[in-house]
Amino acid sequence: MNVVWLPGLRDYDEVFELQESLVTEHQACPGKEPDLLLLEHAPVYTIGRTRDRTSLRDTAHLPYPVREINRGGQATYHGPGQLVGYPVLHLDAFDRDLHRYVESLEKTLIAACSEWGVAAGLREGLVGVWVEDRKIASIGVGVRKWVSMHGFAMNILPSSLPPFEWITPCGIQGVRMTCLAREIQPPPEREADLVREFGNRFAALWQSTFESLKTNAQ
Repeated sequence: MNVVWLPGLRDYDEVFELQESLVTEHQACPGKEPDLLLLEHAPVYTIGRTRDRTSLRDTAHLPYPVREINRGGQATYHGPGQLVGYPVLHLDAFDRDLHRYVESLEKTLIAACSEWGVAAGLREGLVGVWVEDRKIASIGVGVRKWVSMHGFAMNILPSSLPPFEWITPCGIQGVRMTCLAREIQPPPEREADLVREFGNRFAALWQSTFESLKTNAQ
Protein backbone atom coordinates (compact mmCIF):
# COMPACT_ATOMS: atom_id res chain seq x y z
CA MET A 1 0.00 0.00 0.00
CA ASN A 2 1.20 3.49 -0.85
CA VAL A 3 0.52 5.73 2.17
CA VAL A 4 1.07 9.45 1.52
CA TRP A 5 0.91 12.15 4.18
CA LEU A 6 0.18 15.52 2.59
CA PRO A 7 1.77 18.24 4.76
CA GLY A 8 0.12 21.42 5.98
CA LEU A 9 -3.52 22.40 5.50
CA ARG A 10 -4.44 21.30 1.99
CA ASP A 11 -6.71 23.11 -0.41
CA TYR A 12 -9.72 20.94 -1.25
CA ASP A 13 -9.58 21.48 -5.02
CA GLU A 14 -5.88 20.62 -5.13
CA VAL A 15 -6.40 17.31 -3.35
CA PHE A 16 -9.45 16.52 -5.47
CA GLU A 17 -7.30 16.86 -8.60
CA LEU A 18 -4.72 14.51 -7.07
CA GLN A 19 -7.43 11.95 -6.38
CA GLU A 20 -8.66 12.26 -9.95
CA SER A 21 -5.19 11.51 -11.31
CA LEU A 22 -4.86 8.47 -9.04
CA VAL A 23 -8.29 7.20 -10.10
CA THR A 24 -7.17 7.34 -13.73
CA GLU A 25 -4.05 5.34 -12.86
CA HIS A 26 -6.05 2.66 -11.06
CA GLN A 27 -8.56 2.42 -13.90
CA ALA A 28 -5.69 1.76 -16.30
CA CYS A 29 -4.07 -0.77 -13.96
CA PRO A 30 -6.61 -2.63 -11.77
CA GLY A 31 -3.83 -4.55 -9.99
CA LYS A 32 -2.11 -1.39 -8.75
CA GLU A 33 -1.43 -1.28 -5.02
CA PRO A 34 -3.97 0.86 -3.11
CA ASP A 35 -3.12 4.49 -2.44
CA LEU A 36 -4.07 6.14 0.85
CA LEU A 37 -3.88 9.92 1.16
CA LEU A 38 -3.86 11.26 4.73
CA LEU A 39 -4.19 14.97 5.44
CA GLU A 40 -5.87 17.92 7.10
CA HIS A 41 -7.86 20.26 4.86
CA ALA A 42 -8.06 24.01 4.95
CA PRO A 43 -11.61 24.78 6.19
CA VAL A 44 -14.29 23.80 3.66
CA TYR A 45 -17.82 22.39 3.50
CA THR A 46 -18.68 19.65 1.02
CA ILE A 47 -21.93 18.12 -0.16
CA GLY A 48 -22.76 15.28 -2.54
CA ARG A 49 -24.56 15.84 -5.81
CA THR A 50 -28.14 16.12 -4.64
CA ARG A 51 -31.08 18.41 -5.20
CA ASP A 52 -31.68 18.50 -1.46
CA ARG A 53 -29.20 21.03 -0.09
CA THR A 54 -31.06 21.81 3.13
CA SER A 55 -28.25 20.31 5.21
CA LEU A 56 -26.17 23.36 4.27
CA ARG A 57 -28.85 25.61 5.80
CA ASP A 58 -28.11 29.22 4.77
CA THR A 59 -25.12 29.07 2.42
CA ALA A 60 -24.87 32.87 2.33
CA HIS A 61 -23.83 32.88 5.98
CA LEU A 62 -21.46 29.91 6.05
CA PRO A 63 -17.99 30.92 7.28
CA TYR A 64 -16.16 28.75 4.74
CA PRO A 65 -16.55 27.86 1.04
CA VAL A 66 -18.73 25.00 -0.23
CA ARG A 67 -17.73 22.34 -2.74
CA GLU A 68 -20.25 20.06 -4.48
CA ILE A 69 -18.54 16.74 -5.16
CA ASN A 70 -19.16 13.32 -6.67
CA ARG A 71 -19.80 11.34 -3.52
CA GLY A 72 -22.93 10.25 -1.77
CA GLY A 73 -24.37 12.05 1.20
CA GLN A 74 -25.29 15.42 2.56
CA ALA A 75 -23.19 18.27 3.93
CA THR A 76 -20.12 17.85 6.08
CA TYR A 77 -17.13 19.92 7.14
CA HIS A 78 -13.37 19.40 6.73
CA GLY A 79 -10.72 21.43 8.50
CA PRO A 80 -7.83 21.63 10.95
CA GLY A 81 -7.83 19.08 13.75
CA GLN A 82 -9.60 16.51 11.58
CA LEU A 83 -7.92 13.56 9.90
CA VAL A 84 -9.13 13.04 6.34
CA GLY A 85 -8.32 9.79 4.58
CA TYR A 86 -8.77 9.16 0.87
CA PRO A 87 -8.20 5.53 -0.15
CA VAL A 88 -7.97 5.19 -3.93
CA LEU A 89 -8.19 1.58 -5.05
CA HIS A 90 -9.91 -0.78 -7.44
CA LEU A 91 -12.89 -2.39 -5.76
CA ASP A 92 -12.05 -5.78 -7.26
CA ALA A 93 -10.27 -6.24 -3.91
CA PHE A 94 -13.73 -6.19 -2.30
CA ASP A 95 -15.42 -8.23 -5.04
CA ARG A 96 -16.94 -4.95 -6.28
CA ASP A 97 -19.11 -4.82 -3.18
CA LEU A 98 -19.43 -1.16 -2.19
CA HIS A 99 -21.21 -1.96 1.09
CA ARG A 100 -18.39 -4.30 2.10
CA TYR A 101 -15.83 -1.61 1.28
CA VAL A 102 -17.58 1.06 3.37
CA GLU A 103 -17.99 -1.43 6.20
CA SER A 104 -14.24 -2.08 6.14
CA LEU A 105 -13.55 1.65 6.59
CA GLU A 106 -15.94 1.80 9.54
CA LYS A 107 -14.42 -1.29 11.18
CA THR A 108 -10.88 0.02 10.75
CA LEU A 109 -11.77 3.38 12.32
CA ILE A 110 -13.47 1.59 15.21
CA ALA A 111 -10.40 -0.60 15.75
CA ALA A 112 -8.13 2.44 15.74
CA CYS A 113 -10.35 4.23 18.28
CA SER A 114 -10.16 1.23 20.59
CA GLU A 115 -6.39 1.63 20.82
CA TRP A 116 -7.00 4.92 22.62
CA GLY A 117 -9.58 3.28 24.87
CA VAL A 118 -12.53 4.81 22.99
CA ALA A 119 -15.46 2.41 22.52
CA ALA A 120 -16.69 3.51 19.10
CA GLY A 121 -19.28 1.63 17.07
CA LEU A 122 -22.04 1.76 14.48
CA ARG A 123 -25.65 2.92 14.57
CA GLU A 124 -28.28 0.99 12.69
CA GLY A 125 -29.26 2.59 9.41
CA LEU A 126 -26.56 5.28 9.60
CA VAL A 127 -23.18 5.39 7.87
CA GLY A 128 -20.17 6.47 9.91
CA VAL A 129 -18.66 5.84 13.33
CA TRP A 130 -20.20 6.82 16.66
CA VAL A 131 -19.43 6.97 20.35
CA GLU A 132 -22.82 6.27 21.89
CA ASP A 133 -25.04 8.93 20.23
CA ARG A 134 -22.14 11.19 19.22
CA LYS A 135 -20.70 11.06 15.73
CA ILE A 136 -16.92 10.91 15.59
CA ALA A 137 -16.28 10.00 11.94
CA SER A 138 -18.11 10.53 8.65
CA ILE A 139 -17.76 8.43 5.53
CA GLY A 140 -18.66 9.35 1.98
CA VAL A 141 -17.24 7.58 -1.06
CA GLY A 142 -17.41 8.02 -4.79
CA VAL A 143 -16.81 5.29 -7.36
CA ARG A 144 -15.88 5.58 -11.03
CA LYS A 145 -15.47 2.43 -13.11
CA TRP A 146 -15.05 0.48 -9.86
CA VAL A 147 -12.29 2.72 -8.51
CA SER A 148 -12.96 4.46 -5.20
CA MET A 149 -12.26 8.04 -4.23
CA HIS A 150 -13.14 10.29 -1.27
CA GLY A 151 -13.29 8.36 2.00
CA PHE A 152 -13.53 9.32 5.68
CA ALA A 153 -13.17 12.29 8.00
CA MET A 154 -12.25 11.51 11.60
CA ASN A 155 -12.65 14.30 14.15
CA ILE A 156 -9.51 14.29 16.28
CA LEU A 157 -9.18 17.65 18.07
CA PRO A 158 -11.84 19.94 19.57
CA SER A 159 -10.93 22.64 17.04
CA SER A 160 -12.59 20.51 14.34
CA LEU A 161 -16.06 20.72 15.93
CA PRO A 162 -17.41 24.32 16.00
CA PRO A 163 -17.85 24.66 12.18
CA PHE A 164 -20.33 21.77 12.23
CA GLU A 165 -22.74 24.04 14.13
CA TRP A 166 -23.40 26.02 10.92
CA ILE A 167 -24.81 22.99 9.06
CA THR A 168 -26.87 19.85 9.65
CA PRO A 169 -24.05 17.29 9.51
CA CYS A 170 -24.83 14.49 7.05
CA GLY A 171 -28.44 15.72 7.03
CA ILE A 172 -29.13 14.16 10.44
CA GLN A 173 -31.31 16.41 12.57
CA GLY A 174 -30.11 16.82 16.15
CA VAL A 175 -26.83 14.97 15.61
CA ARG A 176 -24.06 15.69 18.10
CA MET A 177 -20.47 15.66 16.87
CA THR A 178 -17.51 14.62 18.99
CA CYS A 179 -13.78 14.08 18.58
CA LEU A 180 -11.15 11.62 19.74
CA ALA A 181 -9.50 14.02 22.21
CA ARG A 182 -12.81 14.59 24.02
CA GLU A 183 -13.56 10.88 24.29
CA ILE A 184 -10.17 9.75 25.61
CA GLN A 185 -10.23 9.24 29.39
CA PRO A 186 -8.29 10.69 31.03
CA PRO A 187 -7.86 13.47 28.45
CA PRO A 188 -4.51 13.37 26.62
CA GLU A 189 -1.80 15.58 28.08
CA ARG A 190 -0.53 16.42 24.62
CA GLU A 191 -2.88 16.79 21.62
CA ALA A 192 -0.46 18.21 19.04
CA ASP A 193 0.56 14.86 17.54
CA LEU A 194 -2.78 13.09 17.84
CA VAL A 195 -3.87 13.59 14.21
CA ARG A 196 -0.69 11.99 12.86
CA GLU A 197 -0.64 9.24 15.47
CA PHE A 198 -4.21 8.22 14.68
CA GLY A 199 -3.54 8.40 10.93
CA ASN A 200 -0.50 6.16 11.22
CA ARG A 201 -2.46 3.65 13.26
CA PHE A 202 -5.33 3.67 10.79
CA ALA A 203 -2.87 3.08 7.93
CA ALA A 204 -1.31 0.10 9.72
CA LEU A 205 -4.71 -1.47 10.39
CA TRP A 206 -5.87 -0.74 6.83
CA GLN A 207 -2.72 -2.45 5.53
CA SER A 208 -3.56 -5.55 7.53
CA THR A 209 -7.05 -5.54 5.98
CA PHE A 210 -5.52 -5.86 2.53
CA GLU A 211 -3.08 -8.52 3.62
CA SER A 212 -6.06 -10.53 4.88
CA LEU A 213 -7.87 -10.02 1.57
CA LYS A 214 -4.85 -11.29 -0.36
CA THR A 215 -4.51 -14.30 1.92
CA ASN A 216 -8.18 -15.22 1.54
CA ALA A 217 -7.95 -14.86 -2.24
CA GLN A 218 -5.10 -17.36 -2.50
